[in-house]
Amino acid sequence: MKSQWDCLLENLGSWHGSFTRFSPSGELIEDVPSIVSFTGLNDNQTMRQIVRLEPANQPVSEKVLEYSSLGRNILFFENGAFSLGSIQRAPFSEFGAELGLIHGDRRLRLVQLFDKQSQLSGLTLIREKLAESETPERPPLQVEDLIGTWKGEATTIYPDWRSPDTYTTDLKVWRDGDRLNQELQFGRTITTSALIEGTILKFDSGSQIVMLPDGASSNCPTEVKSGYPFVLEVGWLLQPDLRQRLMRSYSHKGEWVSLTLVTEQKIS
Repeated sequence: MKSQWDCLLENLGSWHGSFTRFSPSGELIEDVPSIVSFTGLNDNQTMRQIVRLEPANQPVSEKVLEYSSLGRNILFFENGAFSLGSIQRAPFSEFGAELGLIHGDRRLRLVQLFDKQSQLSGLTLIREKLAESETPERPPLQVEDLIGTWKGEATTIYPDWRSPDTYTTDLKVWRDGDRLNQELQFGRTITTSALIEGTILKFDSGSQIVMLPDGASSNCPTEVKSGYPFVLEVGWLLQPDLRQRLMRSYSHKGEWVSLTLVTEQKIS
């Protein structure tokens, strides 16, 4: 297996895009052009990361970071996908995570933030491509894009460095009137149902999927409740029959316990 540092190096380059903020219900708040660059120094033993934001009618902001090790709050997959965020949810404190996917010369990142009352307070979608890329952005995700049978390959990695788990998944999604139903099998079966309200799927469990530009989706609780496990997820429809999902899972104690990457192929 590659080291976590070598997985980080999959993100080298100058990524041009934007930081797009949405309300918890998916309403567009602002879109800020951005350039995020990763440059390896000292034979790639040190990383220089520059985040440049260019908001309209405001001064440009630029943050420069240099580091040669990674914190306990971040994990990478071998293709460069990653998640960075809180390792422990604490009562009456802000909480959140970033989930990042990478495919060829494009990246898609999603930040989900919760306020001190544990309510979902906002989403930031970051769509990026390498400076020389001509790969077009995908259309906004639609309910119809999700319907079908998806066969997946999943890998779960852990912040305590135990060996990864790999397994297959089988997801069936179908529509029944104003509801979208899902049946997921990965050794056990989980059945869920959501009310379709425009670009939002409201699940009976209290979680919601917000369908976003570039084939993206945000899946998380609208409120994190003490004593219950929960998952923060980003989805990315790369092609009509190809989708990736990245899930950051927390225990009933609010501890970050795992990170799972699923690549799914639609077979019908």
